[in-house]
Amino acid sequence: MTETGLGQGLPRQRAGPGWAARLALQPWFHRLCARVPGLRGVANAEGEALFEVVSGFVRSQALLALVELRVLHRLADAHETTARLAQLAGVPGDRMAVLLQAGAALKLLHRKGDRWRLTTRGAAFQTVPGLEAMVLHHPVLYRDLADPTAFFRGETETGLAGFWPYVFGAGGAADPALAARYSQLMADSQALVAEDTLRLIDFRGIRHLIDIGGGTGAFLAAVGKAHPGMARTLFDLPAVVAGAEARLGAGVTVHPGSFRDDPLPTGCDAVSLIRVLYDHSDATVAALLAKVRAALPSGGRLIISEPMSGGARPDPATDVYFAVYTLAMGTGRTRSPAEITALLRAAGFVQVSKARSLRPYVTSALDARVA
Repeated sequence: MTETGLGQGLPRQRAGPGWAARLALQPWFHRLCARVPGLRGVANAEGEALFEVVSGFVRSQALLALVELRVLHRLADAHETTARLAQLAGVPGDRMAVLLQAGAALKLLHRKGDRWRLTTRGAAFQTVPGLEAMVLHHPVLYRDLADPTAFFRGETETGLAGFWPYVFGAGGAADPALAARYSQLMADSQALVAEDTLRLIDFRGIRHLIDIGGGTGAFLAAVGKAHPGMARTLFDLPAVVAGAEARLGAGVTVHPGSFRDDPLPTGCDAVSLIRVLYDHSDATVAALLAKVRAALPSGGRLIISEPMSGGARPDPATDVYFAVYTLAMGTGRTRSPAEITALLRAAGFVQVSKARSLRPYVTSALDARVA
């Protein structure tokens, strides 16, 4: 079977599914799997994984309810009964019982007798920086995806574009309240990103680091603890960095500005872009990388850290969650290390390290150098 090649007018062979997928399309094969012990386990595991995909949105909403009703918070202090949790949350007892059972199925809660407690996973959720803030702002994304067909056709006016106005330019972040909202969410989750970045990239030997788009300076604060002798400069929009100098203390210079419209500070031997590129279009990224290249001396370094696409090996965290999230923001996209490397080389960077990651759902990191 052939079809016309797009833009060429030439017939080409239509590739069909692989042999395993062809078998999976046959009802008789599923009946066989149910009868054969070895195949039965594989089929059941695939069935469970498929149902996780189908039911994932309900799991997310159950988690949101547990957070908004402060069930996890209350269980961090004491074990409680279903009736007591229902009373505290203002939820009918029978409906609270369903929610708590769902929390147990998600391995966040455990019941012993008539009392509920946090599991290790539930306790970790309470302590991992930024997780709760991420969940609490997800209703914006849920609304954007209410009609997924319209969303992927580009017909939805998304709420996330308003939640993160800075990506459209300096004017979007002129409102201090808006700036405070997104800066706090970024700062809440920056601890994990900084921890992984500092483990992935060797910062030794850097004399002066400029963090572009560094928000309230959470990353620079972590760098300062690990490398106290390093001079550091924070560069971000005026409404974002307001008050940052007093919080960060000695060793940090705050330089307000927009990397779109203003010249970058100079005098550094390294620049960091922490969760910046995936917020912006290729054209904006290309212009920013060219500015960074011009600001760096010979031998200077550029450190990039952000969630990256799995590329040829798609990753469920980055190629589902972050890719859809950035699409809803209305600008930017989750790029693979190969795509970022191509942009770096086009900007004049001649040495780019292979991307490294400890937890792709937190961040991956690249280290590029100037000749």
